Amino acid sequence: MEGLPDAAAFAAKLKNTLIQYHSIEDDKWRVAKKTKDVTIWRKPSEEFNGYLFKAQGAIDDSVNSVIDHIRPGPCRLDWDSLMTSMDILEHFEENCCVIRYTTAGQLWNIISPREFVDFSYTVGYEEGLLSCGLSVDWSEKRPEFIRGYNHPCGWFCVRHKDNPHQSLLTGYIQTDLRGMIPQSAVDTAMASTLVNFYGDLQKALQKA
Repeated sequence: MEGLPDAAAFAAKLKNTLIQYHSIEDDKWRVAKKTKDVTIWRKPSEEFNGYLFKAQGAIDDSVNSVIDHIRPGPCRLDWDSLMTSMDILEHFEENCCVIRYTTAGQLWNIISPREFVDFSYTVGYEEGLLSCGLSVDWSEKRPEFIRGYNHPCGWFCVRHKDNPHQSLLTGYIQTDLRGMIPQSAVDTAMASTLVNFYGDLQKALQKA
């Protein structure tokens, strides 16, 4: 596969990176946006000249249902308002694949539609699941999209310790949208996008 000679080693390294993010001390994060149900924090990324965002909120459903809606597949396209298409380019095992997806324009199209090609991996973590991803080199490009780049990102989902009917969903996202966009516009869009992600996901799970 292009730029990914050993999927198992790549997946293990990606998982370990996300676990490192998950253990970053609370005082290293600054609140970027807070609603009744979701909190978004950020800190400078060590991967690029932008931010690593952390999102956390409770979801009224089981761990498996939540992750099934987040991981690559037809479910995700049905509810994620930012995602406009998704194709699985290469499949390794059941929990491991390379996907290409496109996103809609944001901020009144100041941020134009983007295309991403990501390695995606879903694995057990403690008593829950982790679904994580990282952009990979893929030579085929579509001229109508700017190719964005996801540095290591992922979603941890575990049963909520205070409410057995809920899951606690914690995400780490650091996306380089590339193109000529002010970083402040990207940061504003990212915090709002993550809050909307939780709302859209909860609505989809209530319908399921």
